[in-house]
Amino acid sequence: MRQEPTESGRADVTDAGDAADAGDVATETRPAPEEREAPAPPPGRRRRLSPWAEYPLLAVVALGLAFLIKTFLLQAFLIPSGSMQNTLQEDDRVLVDKLTPWFGSEPDRGEVVVFRDPADWLAGHETKPPTTVQKALGFVGLMPAAGEQHLIKRVIGVAGDTVECRGTGPLKLNGTPLDEPYVYAGNTPCSNDAGGQFKVTVPAGHLWVMGDHRQASQDSRYHQDDGQGGMLPLDDVVGRAVVVAWPVPHWSTLPVPDAFDSRN
Repeated sequence: MRQEPTESGRADVTDAGDAADAGDVATETRPAPEEREAPAPPPGRRRRLSPWAEYPLLAVVALGLAFLIKTFLLQAFLIPSGSMQNTLQEDDRVLVDKLTPWFGSEPDRGEVVVFRDPADWLAGHETKPPTTVQKALGFVGLMPAAGEQHLIKRVIGVAGDTVECRGTGPLKLNGTPLDEPYVYAGNTPCSNDAGGQFKVTVPAGHLWVMGDHRQASQDSRYHQDDGQGGMLPLDDVVGRAVVVAWPVPHWSTLPVPDAFDSRN
């Protein structure tokens, strides 16, 4: 006798298939939320440094750049006296070009140059010693050089030139009187004293330098007994002063005067 399938039998068959499907799903293993891997960062993005690491790094980079600029490009110097008035005032800050000498450029007539003391020209002159902080900041170029043995004067003669002063002037360069509008008002181009009367020829590798405040400048004229005849060796030149950078009311460039342009 044929047995009719019961509803429960059909249900059993159907349930078995469903159970198989359900079993497939049920056996899948999914990681717990805390075990899932973090999404990979987008390509090209880097982890940013914390401020505690970033700021000191930026400071080191800034100091390094300042040191390189001061060593090879521009350096600030503080004017300690009035020997270059009225072109430069006491306590002015000037920027000195140190780059062009690296390419063989030499100072020319009429330029204002900063140089190391060639032969104790500053002997007997009091200089205010810089603080430790000033020394450190000056070393890296964040402050003008202070307390160092540097001078600043105008180049009058280069190698082969003959420079002459008689009486109160005018100053003669290679026999031709110079027009010197930059000389301090009330001064005479030549000083009528023993050191101020001279006729010299500049040897190779040297310069003859003078201050614009002629009656208040201890320059080449007054060091003719220093073993070098008052001449400034080119090796002692730091660079050419190109800009008065501070204070703001004194801001100006330092071009070569017209009197020298035609001769250069």
